[in-house]
Amino acid sequence: MPSITRRRTANVGRPTSAEAEILAATQRLLINGANFTELGVQQISTEAGVARSTFYNHFRDKVDLLMRLATELMSSSFDVTSAWHPSEGVEHLADVFSQVMRVYRKHAAVRRALAEVAAYDATVRDFWGRELTQFTDWTLTLLRAEQDVGRTPADLDLESAVRVIVMGGERALVDHVTAGDPGRDAAFARELALTWWHGVYRRPADDGGAG
Repeated sequence: MPSITRRRTANVGRPTSAEAEILAATQRLLINGANFTELGVQQISTEAGVARSTFYNHFRDKVDLLMRLATELMSSSFDVTSAWHPSEGVEHLADVFSQVMRVYRKHAAVRRALAEVAAYDATVRDFWGRELTQFTDWTLTLLRAEQDVGRTPADLDLESAVRVIVMGGERALVDHVTAGDPGRDAAFARELALTWWHGVYRRPADDGGAG
């Protein structure tokens, strides 16, 4: 298996013209079916219309490039989800998940590449875990506030519940985007929202009466 050099990712800022061309070219190649591991820097540079040396002026290596692409996916998703508040209710949450699904469909090739590389590269695997942490932290903050005012049951194990709905929800979303019918996106988003809402945010408290 071709190796991918493991180095710390560069700081992400607004991309220059050459950076933007390289990012866009890589996404095009992935959308057209390229395997990221087998994708060479020269092929990416040629597709972007830049010299190979220009690639290394902007990216340390292919891992840096992949993480830059993934950061765009996660930033767009977080911008959408973090705008929601429980006071807006479950139907608005379903709308939020529909928007997130559109982001994931737009970046589906990048998400596939992440799964491919994370299977054997700890740097990418750890990076993706850190990216998901912003979602778990945000959800945990919301649920603690809801629990403090009595809208979420006191017996809810917050940390376990958050891992279930965030990590499990992301995997379900990826599976749907990868293999599901786009015509079912709205239905999937609504079911995901109902699961979050009735399974966690407004789960009935355990009255201890189960026998």
